[in-house]
Amino acid sequence: MSDPNIGRLLAKRYQIQKLIGTGAMGRVYRAKDMLLGGVPVAVKFLALSMQNQQMRMKERFEREAKTCALLGQRSIHVVRVMDYGVDENDVPFYVMEYLKGKSLSQVIRNETLSLKRFLNIAHQICLGLGSAHDGITIDDVVCPIIHRDIKPSNIFILQDPSFGELVKILDFGIAKLLQSNTENTNYYLGTLAYSSPEQMEGKELDNRSDIYSLGVMMFEMLTGRTPIQTKTHSFGAWYKAHREQKPHSFTEINSTIPLPSSLETLIMDCLGKSPCDRPQNITEIIETLGKLETLEKTNHSLQNFASEQKFLPEDDTPEKTTLKAELTQPTHSTDSDIPPSVTKDEIARSCFWPTNKPIANIVFPQAIRVSSKLLPALWAMLPILEIRKFFVCSRYNQFIFITEPHPMLLWISAIYNQKHGAKWLNCYLDLKTKFGRETTRLLGENGYYQILLFAKEAPQPAHLILNSSIASAQTLRLQEWVKLSYSLSSKGNPQLSKRLLHNEYEKMKPQILEKLTRSDIKSGLDIHR
Repeated sequence: MSDPNIGRLLAKRYQIQKLIGTGAMGRVYRAKDMLLGGVPVAVKFLALSMQNQQMRMKERFEREAKTCALLGQRSIHVVRVMDYGVDENDVPFYVMEYLKGKSLSQVIRNETLSLKRFLNIAHQICLGLGSAHDGITIDDVVCPIIHRDIKPSNIFILQDPSFGELVKILDFGIAKLLQSNTENTNYYLGTLAYSSPEQMEGKELDNRSDIYSLGVMMFEMLTGRTPIQTKTHSFGAWYKAHREQKPHSFTEINSTIPLPSSLETLIMDCLGKSPCDRPQNITEIIETLGKLETLEKTNHSLQNFASEQKFLPEDDTPEKTTLKAELTQPTHSTDSDIPPSVTKDEIARSCFWPTNKPIANIVFPQAIRVSSKLLPALWAMLPILEIRKFFVCSRYNQFIFITEPHPMLLWISAIYNQKHGAKWLNCYLDLKTKFGRETTRLLGENGYYQILLFAKEAPQPAHLILNSSIASAQTLRLQEWVKLSYSLSSKGNPQLSKRLLHNEYEKMKPQILEKLTRSDIKSGLDIHR
C-alpha cells in the first residue's frame, strides 16, 4: 500500500520524499525545505493511534518539539528542531535537522568499539545529557529535563569534519519537565531493558534515572550485551530484574576485555539500584571520562583493547572544510584567501582603528566597505609581539545561538599555531538589535569574514589581516537564525543568555583545542567545525 505522505507538500514548505523511520511515537520522513532551496530535513509525525489516549498526546508532542528546539540551541549534542505544527488532518508534526549517519545500536551490532572511540562517544552523550539536566528556561523558570528513554537507538552518530564523530541525542519526546505542578507522574514510558528501577516502579524521576540508563548503555557499548537479562521480555520480568538482579560483571560477559578499573567502577556505580548509590550528576561522569581520555592518550597499551576494529575514521586532512555550529577548513594564510574582488591592500587602506574605541586589548564586530562591497569583519587590538606570533596560523570559527531568555549569538573565532597555541577572539551578537541581525545576515550571505589585528603600540594601519571562511551549512543556519529572531521575544536578561552561551563554549573548548592540536599544521590554515 502506498504511503499517502510521500510527495505531499506539508505546511506549504516541506516536500515529503520518503519514510526513513518508524517507532511507537510516530513516523519519520526525509523531506526538502523548499523555502530554503531544497535543504534536506527530517519530519516526524505523531502516530495517529496515539492522538486520543489519556495523556493528551498532542500537548505532549508540542512540548517535545519546543523542548527539543530549546535544547538543540543549547547543545550541539541534541538533535536540532527547526519547526513544528499540526497538519490539515490534525496530526502534529515537527521538523528536525536531517542527519546522515548511523544509530549507536547499529554500531554496537556491527562493530567493535576501541576504548578511545568509546570514551569519545560516551563523553559527547554526557555533554548533551548534562545540558538537558542543567535545564532550560520556561516562563522565566529554569526547568531541568530528563530524557527517560536513553538507549542506543536514540543516539545518532554522524561524521563531522571538526569532531570526527559527532554524537547527537534523539527523541526527547518522553522527557519530563520537572515542575511541581505536573500531574502525569504515574505512567510508564521508556524501554524495558534500559529503564531504572524507580522508572519501572512509576516513581518520580530525576537526572539519576538517566544515569542508570546511561550505565546500561555504556556496558552494552563495551560488551555487546546489556548487564541485566531476562528469560522473557515481559514488563514483570524486567521489573524484577532491574530491582533485584545483580548486574553481570565485565569478566562474566567477556573476560578478554582489559578495561581500566576506574571505568568498570564508574559503569557499575551508574547501575546502582538506588539513585543514592549512583553518580549524582553527569558532571561526575564527565570528570572520570576526561581523566581516562587523558590517560588513553599517554598510555599506548590502553589505546585498543580489540584486535580488530571497524569504524568510520576521523578525517584530519587539511583539505576538509566545514563547521557546524562551525571547525574551519585548512587553507594557507595568503592573499589568495581573500575573494578575488578584494585585496588585503584595499582592506588596509580602508580600515583605521575607530576613534570611539580605546587603545586596549578589545574585540568587536564591525563591517567594512571595500570597493563598494560591504564585508563582515572582526576587529581586535593586541600587543604587537602577540600579533607576530600568528603571522603563520590557522583560523577557527563557530557560532552558537540561544533563543531564551534572550535571542543571543556567540561568535567564536580563534587563531592558532602549534608553537603558541590559540588566541580566542570572541564576541556576542544580540539578535533583537538591528546591528546584531545585520552582522549575522552579512556573515551568512558572504560565507567569510576578515580578522583585522591592530597593534597597541602602533594602531594604524591594521598590522595583520586574515580571512576566515564559514562552512556552507553554517551560513544557512546563520540566515535561519536571523529570520527566526524576528518572531522571538526577550523573556529575560540578555546577560543570562550570554552566561549560558559562555558555559556551552567552555564545555566545547577542550574538544576544539584537542582537534586543533591534532591537526597537522605546517602552515596557515582555516578550520571550520
